[in-house]
Amino acid sequence: MKPAPFAYRRPGSLDEALLALAGEPDAKVLAGGQSLVPLLSMRLAHPSLVVDINAVPGLDSVTASPDGVRIGALARHTAVLANEDARRVQPLIGLALACVAHPTIRNRGTTVGSIIHADAAAEMPAVLTLLGGSVDVVSVRGERTIAAADLFRGPLETTLAHDELAVSAFFPALGTGAGVGFEEISRRRGDYAVCAVAAVVRLDGDRVLEARAGFVSVCDVPTVLDLTDALAGGVDAATLTAAGDLAIAGLDPVGDLHASADFRAHLVRVLTARALQAAHDDARERS
Repeated sequence: MKPAPFAYRRPGSLDEALLALAGEPDAKVLAGGQSLVPLLSMRLAHPSLVVDINAVPGLDSVTASPDGVRIGALARHTAVLANEDARRVQPLIGLALACVAHPTIRNRGTTVGSIIHADAAAEMPAVLTLLGGSVDVVSVRGERTIAAADLFRGPLETTLAHDELAVSAFFPALGTGAGVGFEEISRRRGDYAVCAVAAVVRLDGDRVLEARAGFVSVCDVPTVLDLTDALAGGVDAATLTAAGDLAIAGLDPVGDLHASADFRAHLVRVLTARALQAAHDDARERS
């Protein structure tokens, strides 16, 4: 299919981009285009204006500091994945990005764009939510920071206003005594996840102080659960099974053409245990 007719603008500055968005309530932003272009082609999206921000300078940075990793709106998945400082400061970013689509798509797709697309089957929205990250947005009215917990309103829907542009996403650094894990099942490597689980475990010696997991392609929006109670007695086969049971008790898996709700519930139990075990082992190695 061909897209419905739309106007196209390629601003050369951030101010020009914001003015374009402010003047057209039905505008869409084009960054990597790996989500938007297929939606346009299938006429699932029909904006009156597409604002291509690829000529806006200063939006492709990836910076790591002791506090965390900040990723600009035009930073491609490949560039983020290749950034050694980003992987060191917050290793969960690299673990998850390695599972995003195929190399060709990662070469063009943007990490911030994936977050703002708000697909519950995408890895990075769940990672941002699990880590307690945030997105910085700007408009002609000013700028604000939206916590990940307040960002996702529903399937493919965020709390950004029509005139707001997401300019960066911030992922907090991995804390002392913490480790991460990421487990994903897809029908073919690079396909959307049938189910994925990201996990963070924080230790004090052998004691689990915190165990949290974020779930991909399970619910309509990225969902994070605190599973610390299940691992209070240590990490072994029995407590990991209990963590999987606790996870499914806090979720309402959805069924679709790719997997039934029951199959997703089974994957939640299995992948939660695997991701928590990996995060626990990672935390011990780092300690």
